[in-house]
Amino acid sequence: MQTTFALRRQEIVPGDKPIKDHLTRWPALLMESQIFAEFHRITNVNLCKTFYAELDRHTQTLIGLYRKKASCTGKIAEALQLILREYDLQERQDVNLRRTLVLRALSIYLKEDDSDLFKRFGQDEESDLSQCPLALQLASQDVFGGGAVSIILEGSVVMAEISNMLDAFLLLFGLIFVFNMEYPKKLVNTFNFIQKILSENSPVREGAVATASCLCSAVVIEWKKSGRALML
Repeated sequence: MQTTFALRRQEIVPGDKPIKDHLTRWPALLMESQIFAEFHRITNVNLCKTFYAELDRHTQTLIGLYRKKASCTGKIAEALQLILREYDLQERQDVNLRRTLVLRALSIYLKEDDSDLFKRFGQDEESDLSQCPLALQLASQDVFGGGAVSIILEGSVVMAEISNMLDAFLLLFGLIFVFNMEYPKKLVNTFNFIQKILSENSPVREGAVATASCLCSAVVIEWKKSGRALML
C-alpha cells in the first residue's frame, strides 16, 4: 500500500469516481490498520494515538464548558442539560464514557445538528440511509449505550460490527481523509474543531469557520485559568 500511495491519491483526490469504485480497486482501505496507515501517509499524524491523547487532555475543560453553558437558558442549554443529566446517571463514569460525552455534546455546544451523522438501527428507513454521504448507524438509542456500529459512506454500509461509537467515529474521521471527502455541511464547526484541537492536524481544512476557533479560544482560556500549559 505504501508503494502505490501516490497512484492511489491521483485516482481518489479528483473526486470523479464513487467510493465503491475505489474500494473495488483498493479493498484494503477498509481494513482498520490501513485506514490509520493511509491517514498517516496523508497527514503524518498517528490518528489513533493522537486523537485519544488530545481528547483526554481536553476532556475536563470541555465538560466544564458544557456545564457552564448548561446552567444558562435557551435551547442549547436545555439540550446540554439533557445529555449531562444522562451522563451523571451512569453508574460507571469511566474514560470511554467521558470521551463519548465530549464528542456527542460538542456539536450541541457548537449549535450544530448531528442527526444526519448519527443514525439508529430500526428507526431510519433504508431510503433515508441511501441518501447519506456519511453516517454512523448505532444499535442503541441511548447516547451512552453500547452495541455494534456501522459506517455508511455514499449511502452504503462499508464497515459493520464496530464495537463502539468512539472507534467508529475515529475510523469515519480517517475515511474522510482517505477518500478526500468534505465534512458534513451541518457539522463543519464540529469536525474542524476536532481536526484543529483533537487530531493536531494543522492546518484546518478549507471551510473552517469562526465558531470552532472561538471554542478553541475558550479551551485555551480555561486552561490558562487552571494554570496548565496548552500546546496547540
